[in-house]
Amino acid sequence: MAAPSRPPAADPRPAPTGTAPGAGPHDSAARRTGPLRRPRWFTTLFATDIWERFSFYGMTAILVLYATEDTRHGGLGMGSGDATLLYGLYMAAVFLASVPGGWIGDRVLGARRAVLHGGVLITLGHLSIAVPVTGSLYPGLLLIACGTGLLKPNMASLLSAFYDREDRAGRDAGFAVFYMSVQVSALLAPVVVGALGEGVDWHLGFGAAAVGMAAGLLQYVRGSRHFGDTGAAPERSATPAERTRVLRTGLAAITLAVLGYGTDAALGTFRIAHLMALFGLLCVVAPVICFWRLLRNPLLTAAERLRVRTYVWLFLASAVFWALFLQGGSAFALFARHATDREVLGRTVPASWFQAAVPLFVLVLAPLFAAVWTRAGDRVPTAVKYAVGMGTTAAAYLVMAAAATRTADGARVSPLWLLLAFLLLAAGEVSFAPVGMSASTAIAPATFVSQMVALFWLAGALGGGIGGNALKISGDRVPGPGYFLALGTAALVTGAALLLYRRPLTSRLGV
Repeated sequence: MAAPSRPPAADPRPAPTGTAPGAGPHDSAARRTGPLRRPRWFTTLFATDIWERFSFYGMTAILVLYATEDTRHGGLGMGSGDATLLYGLYMAAVFLASVPGGWIGDRVLGARRAVLHGGVLITLGHLSIAVPVTGSLYPGLLLIACGTGLLKPNMASLLSAFYDREDRAGRDAGFAVFYMSVQVSALLAPVVVGALGEGVDWHLGFGAAAVGMAAGLLQYVRGSRHFGDTGAAPERSATPAERTRVLRTGLAAITLAVLGYGTDAALGTFRIAHLMALFGLLCVVAPVICFWRLLRNPLLTAAERLRVRTYVWLFLASAVFWALFLQGGSAFALFARHATDREVLGRTVPASWFQAAVPLFVLVLAPLFAAVWTRAGDRVPTAVKYAVGMGTTAAAYLVMAAAATRTADGARVSPLWLLLAFLLLAAGEVSFAPVGMSASTAIAPATFVSQMVALFWLAGALGGGIGGNALKISGDRVPGPGYFLALGTAALVTGAALLLYRRPLTSRLGV
């Protein structure tokens, strides 16, 4: 996740699975041996994730810009602090939803159907936002968050099923290549959606994101026949009693939330900060509960419990990373709009186009990192890869701090500052995201893969909640040098701690 059977070095993808109609999820020999044929399973997952990422990056590229745009120009007229709160709230919701989404995939639907249902919800959410009706944004964001929570952890679970559990180097490289591939759409999405949203109409831009997700959903439905039986059913189905208990708890929580916030809105006192307070609490409580329940599960062996306990430290490091990285779409976007010289040949480049810089740099860096990790093998453990990512992220914030010192009295800086910062953020993403997903599947107990991947994304919920509040707390309309310097220092301290404790982390995690 028998000795691993991997493709030649020139093609780091795993051998195709599910090629035989009767191949089941445990028939590893049938799926991982034999000549390399056209990887139709890979094409299906690749196309689905490409379009899902198109919709995600397209929508997030213009979300803060749309929220802060004056109402006379079709925006929401929010202040910068509230807009970044909204962005952080949405990101936290996306990651929080991965916890029940992972459980549903593991215990109820199976990974394949969970991905399908998630795609349907995401499509409906984008369609809701595309409708130019007051109030359609919030239910649309909720639908997208719920759908992404179903799709992302179970998509990773499907991909990981094509690797032997002990093939860490191959799995890291495979996740890196897959992660690199979907960046093509992430590169195009801000350009297409940004041009339509900023240049024509905001809702037209959101509509383009809806079309992208619908295309991905269609590709998935057509191509899933190539999976055989892989992911068709949960390996350990929840009992009727467990399903009933979870359903009752979920309905009770939803009812309380609707009644509470409905009353708040009816009294005219609702503020987005009220909703952020709930999600902030969930971001802290949810991982504590999830780790506690997992560690108490009698199915875990002593060795698996030790790995899960040690994984808490990687979880906290991931939360710091996501708190910083996710501000590329909020604080960095505001800096692009208000403090960056965007004039090129007499034309103003849309601020949202800068969001294409990270996926562009990921496309360049991911194969390089994949080659380095593959060549290094077990000599470079996960903790060191995380430290590398944290170091480049710290460097990105230090670059932004230097750029912000040049914006006194309303001056605008060269876009090269922002591009350099995005290059460093991309290096951090390549070091964290694919490696983190891969490590989560390697550390996970046998029947808890999707839930462990969900815990990895739950670190993003905690980070998104922290990052969403950072600019609001600072009181800045546009992030200043002190803001970037403080966050860059936090990244440096975290990276140093990972390097210092790399040996005990590696010995206990095994990755």
